Amino acid sequence: MAGRTSPPTDRVVAVLDYMVARGDQRFGLSELARALDISKPTCLGILSSLVDGGYLVREPAPVTYGLGPALIAAGRAAHEAFAIGPLVESKLESLSAAYDTTCTASQVVGDRITLLAVVGREDARTAKVGESYPFAPPVGLMYVLWDSDDRVEEWLQREPALPIRLDRDHLLRVIGECRRNGYLVETLTDVGRRLHSAMAGVAARELPDEVRELLGEVVSSLGERVYLGRSGHGEMHGVSVIAAPTYDARGRQAMVLTLHVGKQIDGAEIARRGAALRAVADEVTSLAGGRRPTR
Repeated sequence: MAGRTSPPTDRVVAVLDYMVARGDQRFGLSELARALDISKPTCLGILSSLVDGGYLVREPAPVTYGLGPALIAAGRAAHEAFAIGPLVESKLESLSAAYDTTCTASQVVGDRITLLAVVGREDARTAKVGESYPFAPPVGLMYVLWDSDDRVEEWLQREPALPIRLDRDHLLRVIGECRRNGYLVETLTDVGRRLHSAMAGVAARELPDEVRELLGEVVSSLGERVYLGRSGHGEMHGVSVIAAPTYDARGRQAMVLTLHVGKQIDGAEIARRGAALRAVADEVTSLAGGRRPTR
């Protein structure tokens, strides 16, 4: 005997099916309601619930909807919708084994930074696939750093997730050096790492103003925690992660690959690890049909 169906559930499934089949596109409420033959009030209710659950993301201007980060953790099929997920994992596994550490791949999805892959020893992992963070200053510099100057400016104009201090001259030095090197070296403090963990899955701008101000006091100015490579011979540096970008077919920044360090290393070792990560990122870019941008 055929199982009973639920028309309201069928409409939710229809919305998800429609969006998954067009994963790289965004749709407005009227467009979706018309395509799926659902009334606008009903469609809006479905979309709002899916956004709340992280299955869809809502872009504010103009208001459109697209796939959300919760779909990544929902299963392998959703993960593979990000086309090169398995390819990235295989490349990161070699790098992770070489340095006995955790490596990740992440990307901006809607208005959140989402972890797409985490490889390394299970007992050493501090993050999991599907975790997301607000893509707004001070979080997210490495996701625009190697993109166009317009993309950097667009990110800077977003409503800050936390209060920030902006030193444009220093930020320009950071951008210039990281673009020349092809990687970024971040020296997060213990407080900074705890802040990132606390913000996972949280919309910081929904916190009370007093809490946001207190959190803002422990956040350095933009780019302040980036190692710029100007130090004495043999000087040691506490490094949190090294990050490098991949690019799409248009030469736009796509994902960020990271190599966790979490200890003191000298400048020569920073350069070696940075070069190794950059080589993996370049290989992923090539295999995915991408290309480095022409500056």
